[in-house]
Formats: sequence, structure tokens, C-alpha cells
Amino acid sequence: METRQPAVSGLFYSAQPERLAYEVDQMLQDAKPGPNQTVRALVVPHAGYVYSGDIAASAFRCLTPESQYKFILLIGPSHHVAFQGLAVPSHDNFKTPLGRLPLDTERIARWVDKGLVNYHDLAHQEEHCLEVTLPFLQRAEVEGPLIPVVVGRATPDQVSDLILPALNDPEALTIISTDMSHYHNYEQAKQIDENTHRRLMAGNYDIHGEEACGYMGLNGLQRALSLTGYRMHLLQQANSGDSAGDKQCVVGYAAYAIY
Repeated sequence: METRQPAVSGLFYSAQPERLAYEVDQMLQDAKPGPNQTVRALVVPHAGYVYSGDIAASAFRCLTPESQYKFILLIGPSHHVAFQGLAVPSHDNFKTPLGRLPLDTERIARWVDKGLVNYHDLAHQEEHCLEVTLPFLQRAEVEGPLIPVVVGRATPDQVSDLILPALNDPEALTIISTDMSHYHNYEQAKQIDENTHRRLMAGNYDIHGEEACGYMGLNGLQRALSLTGYRMHLLQQANSGDSAGDKQCVVGYAAYAIY
């Protein structure tokens, strides 16, 4: 079996299994209970847990423990490799300090054959945006084979073509990974992120990279939502100035649930 090894274990989150499990459990326990709705998708941040873990936990708290899905679609931006289209790994599973998570290799192969995605292991090798979601899935006891997709240069329709069928499948879960504004001072970041939030609530799918690093995933999700009865609901919003203390140069975070 081909395993994708963790790239940011010990950097973005603890490499020690017991400590990692404890920290994630605490964040999930401290998060407010989710809405009394069946959640079809989540939008979560992907910074180190000390910065955005609490925000991410508010999203994963929306999932019912011991939920089992036909597949879990993970979509996030490429931070290290430039390419066209949507990249999937050729691995059989992803590994964290808490264990392995299987990939839906058969469905991935079918999507590759249809031209929806392409195999590109290098795009996944050092990428953190999907990896940091995995310990939350593991400790929330949410099960289902993964379809990890790293987005290069793509249109909202290309991304929507993956998300829309998953939204319409009650046995599938979609997770969009993105941080919000980057490297402004605290007040500027709050203004930018609040404007982005208003545009998301209005259904816009023309979010820019200056507003969210995972804007292509967000725009694809918004495009898909425009074709369904589901809508995005804000769970929690903050920035690294709230969690880490430095307000001169911050990164924004937000968690949304789609139902």
C-alpha cells in the first residue's frame, strides 16, 4: 500500500499521538454544539492549531460522532506547486500520528478517467491544507474514504463539477479548506474578512486570492450551492491576532457549515 506521509506533523500540530488526541479532543469539547441540521459541507481554516484550531473545531463539532460516509471530498489550495486543474494523489491512504485514513481509490480513478481530476503526487507531498483536517476527522470519529483534491488554476465550474454531486449525495461530505485575508493589521483584516463574509452570504463566487487563499475552492462551492437549496452559515470568525496576540500582521480564519 502506498502511504502519503504527514508533511506538517510536529509543525502545525503535535507529532505525539497522545498529546495530539488530547488537544483535538479539547478543542472539539470546547466548541459550541453545531446546528440541529444535517450538514452537507464545511469550510474550515488550515493554519497551525495554535492559530486556527478552535475555529476549525467549531466546524467539525457540527458532525455527528460515528458518522459514516460513502466518501469525504477534501478540497484545498496548492501552496507549493503551480499547475493547471485539480490534483489527486495516487496513494492508497494518508497517515497522521493518529493512524491511517483510506482513500477512495476506485472513485478517484473514475474521476481521472473522466478528466475531472489528474494524478499529481507532488502537489500533495508537502501540502498542509488538507492534512490538518485529518486529526479532527479521526477524533470526531467521522469515517469514510477520502478524496483529497488540491486545486491549482481552475474555474468555479471545474471545482463545482466535483462538489455538486457530493452535495446532492446524502452519503457524501465535502470539506473546503481555506484561510481568509493574509498579512494585514488587525483592523484591516477584520474589514476585509467581514466584506468577504457579506459577499459569501450574498452567494457571490468571485472571491479573490487576496481575500482567501482557498478562493478557488470557495468559488466552486458557491457555484455549486447556487444550483441547490443549501446555503452557507457562519459558525465562527476570528484572526491570528485573536489567538496568537500579534495584531500587526494577521491571518483571517472562518468556519462555515452548509445545510
